[in-house]
Amino acid sequence: MGKLLGLDHGDRRFGIALSDAGKVIATPRFVVEGEDALWEKLYSLAREEDIEAVVLGLPLNMDGTEGPRARKVIEFSRVLEEKTGLPVHFHDERLSSFEAENALCEAGVYGSRRKSRVDMVAAQIILQGYLNQLNEEPPVTGD
Repeated sequence: MGKLLGLDHGDRRFGIALSDAGKVIATPRFVVEGEDALWEKLYSLAREEDIEAVVLGLPLNMDGTEGPRARKVIEFSRVLEEKTGLPVHFHDERLSSFEAENALCEAGVYGSRRKSRVDMVAAQIILQGYLNQLNEEPPVTGD
């Protein structure tokens, strides 16, 4: 059973998180600077970690609509699928960076150390949200 890779798409940096093989827990792993470095990292991770799919954060507007950033990420997902051969699933990333900042502050991480970790923690939050939905028990109906 393969793992899932969570990806937080930024303008300059990309946060990467990985799930466990059971697809229950997401762990922050890397921040990659620039798209060229991203492709190199994704190719090596796909081989080394048995990645079966990518969960990409979709930056929807607060009202749930797609704005320019979401359209950019959707276009990027097409390139991602083409270059890696991996299926891409989207997960709403609204407030993931805000949650990541708060989590790092609560952990006592400040300054440049926090800035360098926000993207991978955001990727973890995105991936964990997806995993939580994936593992949700369907409601029991009273038939």
